[in-house]
Amino acid sequence: MEPVAAAWGWPHLLALVLGYLAGSIPFGLIVTRLGGAGDIRAIGSGNIGATNVLRTGRKGLALATLLFDAAKGALPVLVALTWFDRELALLAGLGAVLGHCFPVWLGFKGGKGVATAAGVVLAISPLTLLAALLVFLAAVTLTRYVSLGSVLASVAAALVAYALGDPQAALLFAVIGIIVIVKHHQNIGRLARGEENKLSFAKKP
Repeated sequence: MEPVAAAWGWPHLLALVLGYLAGSIPFGLIVTRLGGAGDIRAIGSGNIGATNVLRTGRKGLALATLLFDAAKGALPVLVALTWFDRELALLAGLGAVLGHCFPVWLGFKGGKGVATAAGVVLAISPLTLLAALLVFLAAVTLTRYVSLGSVLASVAAALVAYALGDPQAALLFAVIGIIVIVKHHQNIGRLARGEENKLSFAKKP
């Protein structure tokens, strides 16, 4: 019987760890502090993601957070795809999402993983990301619940990847989807009770 270390060796562990370290960079916290908006953990939900950064009223900071969080998901995958192989790239992507959601620097209290997951999906399967984005936009447009759109998009990514004949990616996206759903458990509870905040498309006076 082949030893576990031979099937899942140091390169795999290194890819996971390096992806985790990249994903754990708290760009929401860094961007808001540099932008003079204070500590994002003391604002709104306390989440370090772009949605909570938007609650500061600084749309530019929210956009920067979104782009940086997506990039830290995509870059580890692209590096692994370029220099190593797809299996290591998938592990790097998983590590990035885990790093964002459970960063060691912040006591493992991170974001909900949506933007970082989108970066991972983009690097692995752009067509899958396009389909997931369409699901997200449709859900948010119809219901105005960003959390619902995020959860449905994470489920859609796994299903679309499987339909496209990519079971490896589908498995990764399914695991990421579970992480995203777990991180949204409070939102899901509020949705069930009809207490979740809706996205407002109206401009504030």
